[in-house]
Amino acid sequence: MHQTPSFILGSGSPRRRDLLAEAGYHFTIEPSPAEELHDTHMDVRELTQINAKLKAQEVAARFPDAVVLGADTLVTIDGHALGKPKDLDEALSMIQRLNGRTHQVMTGVCLMQNSKSRCQTHVEVTEVTFKSLSAQELRDYQLLIQPLDKAGAYAAQHHGEMIIQATQGSWTNVVGLPMSATKTLLAEFSIFPDSVLT
Repeated sequence: MHQTPSFILGSGSPRRRDLLAEAGYHFTIEPSPAEELHDTHMDVRELTQINAKLKAQEVAARFPDAVVLGADTLVTIDGHALGKPKDLDEALSMIQRLNGRTHQVMTGVCLMQNSKSRCQTHVEVTEVTFKSLSAQELRDYQLLIQPLDKAGAYAAQHHGEMIIQATQGSWTNVVGLPMSATKTLLAEFSIFPDSVLT
């Protein structure tokens, strides 16, 4: 009988965990300690792909038979990547820069299974347009969330309606993981949600 490989999420992100769980997947969590690259000269799309692969590689080396998902999300505007802010001042500076403008959310996804020497990657890009808000409205928004663990210092799924005017592309990508593309990749590794198996 064909054995379904175990599935590991190589990320401690509660947003990615929730998206996968809501989609019906069974998985374990092993946050990757891999160091992310922060190269300002590198194309942002390429950077998210490399970081996702670095994260998956570290976990896959420890669990070679498992299918490991690594992911990396960056917000980009004017060709510059905005990662997670180092403090609240930088967080406020980030959303002030995004205020009233359109930016891109890029997520690199990597699936890896070492025992079969398999690796697939994908980069999803979603356009996000912010409302034009006053300085006080931006501060009020930040008081409602924890911006320090979020690329671009905002959370689409938490009070996103306060700041987001429109999105074009995958909504779940803005939350943390492009689920349509991720489901397609997982199916190639014989990983399916419960609803598909019944």
